[in-house]
Amino acid sequence: MSQIIKKATRESFGEALCELAENNKDIIVLDADLAAATKTGIFKKQYPDRFFDCGIAEENMIGVAAGMASAGKIPVAASFAMFATGRAFEQIRNSVAYPHLNVKIAGSHAGISTGEDGATHQCIEDIAIMRAIPNMTVLNPADHWEMKAATKAAIEYDGPVYIRLGRLAIDSFNDPENYSFELGKGITLHEGNDITVIATGLVVNEALKAVKELEAEGINARLINIHTIKPIDRDIIIKAAKETGRIITVEEHNVIGGLGDAVCEVVSEEFPVKVTKLGVQDRFGYSGPALELLDKFELTQPHIAKAVRDIVKEA
Repeated sequence: MSQIIKKATRESFGEALCELAENNKDIIVLDADLAAATKTGIFKKQYPDRFFDCGIAEENMIGVAAGMASAGKIPVAASFAMFATGRAFEQIRNSVAYPHLNVKIAGSHAGISTGEDGATHQCIEDIAIMRAIPNMTVLNPADHWEMKAATKAAIEYDGPVYIRLGRLAIDSFNDPENYSFELGKGITLHEGNDITVIATGLVVNEALKAVKELEAEGINARLINIHTIKPIDRDIIIKAAKETGRIITVEEHNVIGGLGDAVCEVVSEEFPVKVTKLGVQDRFGYSGPALELLDKFELTQPHIAKAVRDIVKEA
């Protein structure tokens, strides 16, 4: 295993853009006056002539990105997830997704781990919003290495992509020497046949720690990392449903419309099993330290482990 890197995925994203832009002159970055926070400022410093600050005007930024894509460029438009998917929904839907333009939308500061910025900035609806739009690919990478690989895949993919970025610095758990990223394909991080835990984004690492804790207790939980919410990996989910019979989903997002509902859609059509959804239980967040909020919303290792134990005991 390589050295663990503790870094926010927003920073990994900014670094990846710079690396990719070195050999791809068509990559253009736009930001809505938040370059220091979204970390597109890393790109701005290295490629100032290919960076455009559109001001606090996400709707206009998406329109500009659509125009650049029409001219053959690969525009990456970044803002806070709340503003990118909320303010600019119509422009994303009608100017980007409808004509299937090659625009990449980066939503930073997603989820309750945005912390002290509070409920107005803690976007817990972005996955639901974006996955409901036809033609849109939705990515939610879990650590530094996965974000870098996902960013590369998004740039190489011809079509609209939404990438979810986190504010909180987290430990990497993937090994870059053995890691392989493929759009639309989930990854089994831990084998087990007692129950399946399916997680996405920042909380994948918490789920990984939980299943290792449970293994020491004799509970063999399978853990699947779903980095691509749309198109979702139906095969890996159906296989898990058939082999373990029970599923828990874990996400830093509203349980309505996110990963949990996406998994439920798959199993209800193919192989119905009980699905328990851990996430933000249809409520708003509030201001506070990110780690304390994650614990308050029961998205940390102890809470995930307890939820698994409770379900296994029901059998």
